[in-house]
Amino acid sequence: MQQIKIISVNTSEHKGTIKKAVDQIELTQTGVVDDAHAGHWNRQVSLLGTESILKFETEAGRKVAPGEFAENLTTSGMDLWTAHPLDRFTTGVIELEVTQIGKECHGSSCAIFKEVGNCVMPKEGIFCRVLSPGMLKAGMELDYHPKMYRVLVITLSDRASAGAYDDRSGIRIKELVKDFFDSNGLHHFIHYSLIPDDPIKLESLLNKAKEELVDLVITTGGTGIGPRDFTPDVVKPLLDKEIPGIMEMIRVKYGTAKPAALVSRSVAGVMGKSLIFTLPGSVKAVNEYMAEISRSLMHLFYMLHGIDSH
Repeated sequence: MQQIKIISVNTSEHKGTIKKAVDQIELTQTGVVDDAHAGHWNRQVSLLGTESILKFETEAGRKVAPGEFAENLTTSGMDLWTAHPLDRFTTGVIELEVTQIGKECHGSSCAIFKEVGNCVMPKEGIFCRVLSPGMLKAGMELDYHPKMYRVLVITLSDRASAGAYDDRSGIRIKELVKDFFDSNGLHHFIHYSLIPDDPIKLESLLNKAKEELVDLVITTGGTGIGPRDFTPDVVKPLLDKEIPGIMEMIRVKYGTAKPAALVSRSVAGVMGKSLIFTLPGSVKAVNEYMAEISRSLMHLFYMLHGIDSH
């Protein structure tokens, strides 16, 4: 398990100013007590690694004291900017969740920029929110836990499940999902299930996914109007929120050239803490749908966990 060491804990009374090292800080559900950045928002605690600070010192030809870049925690042991939102840092009872990598720099209007001449926080600092409070001080270590995205791919097909032919659309979804997470540098685990066109089995799998907090569920098959096409009818009652715009856009985009695409009854939505998408049962449709879904998938994950990534 990767760890980072806290070199200094720092606070300031005003935003946009250099923070000063203190003996210890208290973390509450709103951030660092007596710090200007505390509040009910995503950037409650800021972290900056000495790895980033040393690069600046080399370029600027001067030493930088802990807190000069307005970070609450000065750390060592990891290039913090390689973390991702929803990763976590823990020690004992304390738990911090990463919410943002870098931030907008206000340049010459920022007191830090004026005093230091540059700022590394916009590119290499990270921000967290407090999930579990406690006390932190220099010398303590935090364990780094990358977010593990759990994915369930379900193929619904009487013939494929009976061995009459190989499932191609579900396998293609697995490939595309893996490519998506790999390209974003995210840890993930994909579970695959091939079942007959059976609404009871589908509902059972979906309820289990919801209970186990699976992050992403993608089904393929059963979205048409045939007598055995029931996937949207099983999924819709389980949704807490539907996301109609994604599927509407896909139907219009591809239905303009091929009206048969408008027959798809595919749905997208939120089921507990799970995102769910129901795709048609062809490889071509899977490629088209996944290309559009992937464009907003990370934004949807962040929104679902209350992170404003605009």
